[in-house]
Amino acid sequence: MKTKFIENKINYDGSQLKPLYAYVNHQLPGDSIISFEGACNVSLDHMVDMEDMVVKAEIKSDHMLHFIIEHFPANLIAAVALQRLLVAITQNVLLRSGHNLQRSGDDLYWNEKKLSISIASCSAVSNMIHFGLNIENKGTPVPTCCLKDFGLDAKAFAMVLMNEFSAEYNSIVEATQKVKPL
Repeated sequence: MKTKFIENKINYDGSQLKPLYAYVNHQLPGDSIISFEGACNVSLDHMVDMEDMVVKAEIKSDHMLHFIIEHFPANLIAAVALQRLLVAITQNVLLRSGHNLQRSGDDLYWNEKKLSISIASCSAVSNMIHFGLNIENKGTPVPTCCLKDFGLDAKAFAMVLMNEFSAEYNSIVEATQKVKPL
């Protein structure tokens, strides 16, 4: 799994969650996880979570740390499993830095304040995951916590998280290559 932190700010609106986004826009082909900072405002046109769509939920924040994962080939169970793995790794990284957050499915909370947003889906060729962490609490429609609450630098945190996710993913792939079929 390739990793890349994008230095340019990118405002996430949901249109970035499409196949080959990392390759076409950031020259990172294949299985990848990229990260970048920017605002978030997902329009109903780009909303993938139908639960949010039905209630016309606002998915927005003035300043988030975004991750986009692409994994080949497409399989929705694998996409959701990788999404949950990323959230669990995030929780572990925060725990090691002294911050005890609770995980509920693909969301992280601290004192009932939401830190993250996330969605996993499939394109015709790949699994796609978006995961966002509030860097600041401005512009959110629900009570939130943020990386600044924990004294964490967004880019440094992104690098740790991407490296740990990539290592775990590579270990999973390796584990599939050393067993004989039944």
